[in-house]
Amino acid sequence: MGTTKIDRSRVADTALRLLNEVGLDGLSLRAIAKELDVKAPALYWHFKDKQALLDEMATVMYRRMLDEGLPGPTPDSWQEQLVAYNSGLRAGLLRYRDGAKVYGGAKFTGTDHADGLESHLRTMVDAGFELWQAVRAGTTAYSYTMGFVSEEQGVRPMPDQQREGFDIGERAERMARYPLAAAAGAEIFAHYDERFEDGLRLIVAGIEARYGGRT
Repeated sequence: MGTTKIDRSRVADTALRLLNEVGLDGLSLRAIAKELDVKAPALYWHFKDKQALLDEMATVMYRRMLDEGLPGPTPDSWQEQLVAYNSGLRAGLLRYRDGAKVYGGAKFTGTDHADGLESHLRTMVDAGFELWQAVRAGTTAYSYTMGFVSEEQGVRPMPDQQREGFDIGERAERMARYPLAAAAGAEIFAHYDERFEDGLRLIVAGIEARYGGRT
């Protein structure tokens, strides 16, 4: 092993690159240390355990989304704001194998997200929502996005890849006795972009119906 100097940023960048090669299950501090040409204990100066590393990875993912133009409260309405933000979040997560698993439940190591969150909540409060309603609306849309991407990446680890066993034609043959369920496969395991936006707009319509709020 060499004596390469490392810092938190370099470790996280290396971990995200390896993530696309080996996935979350294959990502280990030992593998990252080998890639950095250092001994594994050197990483513990920066991260006490793998979860601490995942927290930093998620933070870096979010910062990259901001750099790539993650939509802020720029759309004219809160409805379009929710759609734009969550669409940008999905696009950012899909850049990484198991991106939703890494990002979900992570504790950001900075406050980079606070400005956007404050602005999103302000947009909704100004539209007539109570703060608790704005929070529930936003977290419901976020949970939908995280769940959708998690399922999507379970079928397609990366946008140009598909796991074995998800061929729509073969599935239809196996389920021939259940014609509706068989036919549903062509919708369940395809048209991800269209289904995501349609589902997101269903949630927005539900928020409007339950809480109201001005356009």
